[in-house]
Amino acid sequence: MGKLTILNHPLIDHKMAKIRNKETDAKTFRENVNELSGLMAYEITRDLSTKEVEVETPLMTTSAKVLSKAVVIVPILRAGLGMVDGIHMMIPTAKIGHIGLYRDEATLMPHSYYEKFPKEIADATVLLVDPMLATGGSVLAAIDSLKRHGAKDIRYVGIVGCPEGVKALEDAYPDVDIYLAALDEKLNDKGYIEPGLGDCGDRLFGTK
Repeated sequence: MGKLTILNHPLIDHKMAKIRNKETDAKTFRENVNELSGLMAYEITRDLSTKEVEVETPLMTTSAKVLSKAVVIVPILRAGLGMVDGIHMMIPTAKIGHIGLYRDEATLMPHSYYEKFPKEIADATVLLVDPMLATGGSVLAAIDSLKRHGAKDIRYVGIVGCPEGVKALEDAYPDVDIYLAALDEKLNDKGYIEPGLGDCGDRLFGTK
């Protein structure tokens, strides 16, 4: 059964204040999303499995632990890209996949336009990253795609979520753990999280 984890840490809270502020410029916004994602990496990987190996220190042979499963980071384009470097810095051996989704203007349903995953996807721990868990539509579509490609151990990693998105994900995929830096109040009638931080993709890449 998946679980919801809200990460409480003074440094995460400090960076959340920066990215929530509408006066924060794109450069500072990007840097803080990147750093915040790196801080989150410690918690989202806390229970990764390890195996013992023998290593030679400068003095003697000893046992040490290394990860026993591959890790694959999969951002949902485009906003998910802002979280990749911070997590990858903590797990430099991780492979990176990509999934691109667009929303049909008539049906409002997400459709995939790009998918590229490493061959290890089926046996890896997959970190699906997307900053905002709003309606949950894009995340559900991405998880569906990952499962079709054989992924079994999937963890969703976001920055801000709302109760509506969390419920949608928990109902559809109760086996997927959810990690957020903040759980906000609600969705507004335009599908934005309140208080939220606005359109994360636009603020990351300076397109608005």
